[in-house]
Amino acid sequence: MTSDVTTAPGAHLAHRVLRAVASVLLYSAAAVAAWLLWPTNLGGCTTLTIVSGHSMEPTYETGDLVVSRCGEPQVGDVVVYRPDELDGGRIIHRLIGGDGTNGWVVQGDNNDWTDPFAPTNDQVLGVAQLHVAKVGLVGRLVASPWVFGSCLLIAGALLVWPSSRDEDDTDDADPTPAPASGPDPAADDLPTGTPAVDDDGTRRPALTPAGG
Repeated sequence: MTSDVTTAPGAHLAHRVLRAVASVLLYSAAAVAAWLLWPTNLGGCTTLTIVSGHSMEPTYETGDLVVSRCGEPQVGDVVVYRPDELDGGRIIHRLIGGDGTNGWVVQGDNNDWTDPFAPTNDQVLGVAQLHVAKVGLVGRLVASPWVFGSCLLIAGALLVWPSSRDEDDTDDADPTPAPASGPDPAADDLPTGTPAVDDDGTRRPALTPAGG
């Protein structure tokens, strides 16, 4: 018993539209994630800081991850800043006075003294927005430009790489029917005993079935 399954003409089109919409949504989500997490050392607006030390306890402890975003700092904000005197070192403390033009007064929550630096807004990398406890190792990996760039390349390759379903859709889009095989129907039209005629017009003797 043979069963022929016929696909509706609009089925492939609907399937392709759904896949296109899913791809657009996935690309959009990846773009938003990249924009939100793009680190400042790669020209972005996000700074990932792994807390080290006790100066911000009990707010932050060693090994905590703090995500800060660029913005307009105000007194009372916890900020990450990079003083010129530390040659690239970063400090995460709270603003307790001053301003962004003449310099902020900064102090750790667990300190009895203020910082010896007065950073301006140009030295403030970001204002703390999110705190995740005890994920320092993961944060260090994500903050690495090499790891971050590699993740973006892998994600892009997975989005662009064609899936096996796409190949199946391409194969099914224009099926070519196989030629029918079997005996020539014209050969059965001649009754038994009818003389055959060659291409040059010569008649050959008729074949008569042998009796039993």
